[in-house]
Amino acid sequence: MSFYDLDFIEKTFIHYAKENTRSYEEKHDQVPTSIGQVKMGKELTKQLQEIGLDAYYNEKTGFAIGHLKKNVTDDVTPIGFFSHIDTADFNAENIRPQVHRNYDGKRLVLDEKEGIYLDPKDFPALASCKGETLITSDGHTLLGTDDKAGIVGILSMLKYLTEHPDIEHGDIYIGFGPDEEIGYGGRRFDAKDFPGVELAYTLENGRPGDFEYETFNATEAQIHIRGTVVHPGEAYGLMVNAASLMNDFLDRLPKDEVPEKSKGHDGFILVLNAEGSVDHADISLIIRDFDWDKFTAKEQLIKDIVAELNQKYGDRFSLKMRRQYENIYNVIKDQPYVVNLALDAYKKLGIKPNIQTFRGGTDGNFITQKGIPTPNLFNGGGNYHGRYEYATVEQIDKLAEVLTEIVKEHLSQTRNGRDEAPLKKYW
Repeated sequence: MSFYDLDFIEKTFIHYAKENTRSYEEKHDQVPTSIGQVKMGKELTKQLQEIGLDAYYNEKTGFAIGHLKKNVTDDVTPIGFFSHIDTADFNAENIRPQVHRNYDGKRLVLDEKEGIYLDPKDFPALASCKGETLITSDGHTLLGTDDKAGIVGILSMLKYLTEHPDIEHGDIYIGFGPDEEIGYGGRRFDAKDFPGVELAYTLENGRPGDFEYETFNATEAQIHIRGTVVHPGEAYGLMVNAASLMNDFLDRLPKDEVPEKSKGHDGFILVLNAEGSVDHADISLIIRDFDWDKFTAKEQLIKDIVAELNQKYGDRFSLKMRRQYENIYNVIKDQPYVVNLALDAYKKLGIKPNIQTFRGGTDGNFITQKGIPTPNLFNGGGNYHGRYEYATVEQIDKLAEVLTEIVKEHLSQTRNGRDEAPLKKYW
């Protein structure tokens, strides 16, 4: 049984999925980084207004902001929801959504001529979509499920609430933001656009019941190595080969703390790029860990290696490190209500929670650091960031139901006592 108007969900998702809203790291000084995001942000602002919200487009941050006023006299704190407009670095030109009604659970042909198939043998999670209305691309572009499915879930919830004024709720704030995929959207979000909001949720990736309130701590590092070029015939005692020094650095990194050997709660150091010549060499790497002590130990390891090699070779290494984001758990562990509220809503709806660590980051990392604890729910899709992306109408519908229940439960607990039980660890 559907919670909301499935036809609205399908049409709205397809409409926005067709819009090219890809973000671009190389244009990160531009807000947003693509004109398609501006267009969709302003379009969403208009749609929020049509639904009945006070809404505006923040030109400085690129966020479409909406506010649904409370319809009760209770002193209930505002709650927020976020989804992002941009899509990842995969072809987003001429997106052609394909609708597969009453999906039979078998292999889908996306492009027979090119041999592009969506096969449950390769993607077992498709089994959960059997009998549902599955939406895919034509196999040559991404679909934009991340995070246009989240956007549509929010719009569906808002439309339902405004069409059912008998459902009581507090103030609800909405943020549709740009450039999440390149890590700039949440960083630029202005908390003044969410006045008084106590807690919020992002709607990133996953199926009904998924829930993540722990992400990586993240740092990026750039190492530059200066060599000395001398003609090889006269190089004895004079040449310093920066490429060789680069290899010495790389050999000192832990061999087992890498992504290909990491899962669950493991952290890693990933060398993204290493290029060297006799004259100079450059290394780009990232550090990721859930545990704060292990994370800072990894940062210190890089500093120590650079210091040792500078002592060995004579100050030829320079290091620049930048904290990218911090684990939302660092804050949420002391504010359990935001987690318990979502879990209580799942329980009310008979949804089994699937607590996971999020092996990455979301806008919630930055928003949490701005004073609004923001864990992540789900958006009703799968196979994000590529040609095999999909979403189902029914799972987006379930998201709208969950968001509505969270809003209702927040008011109920404000009236009757909040669930402030200590936060449990699930790993």
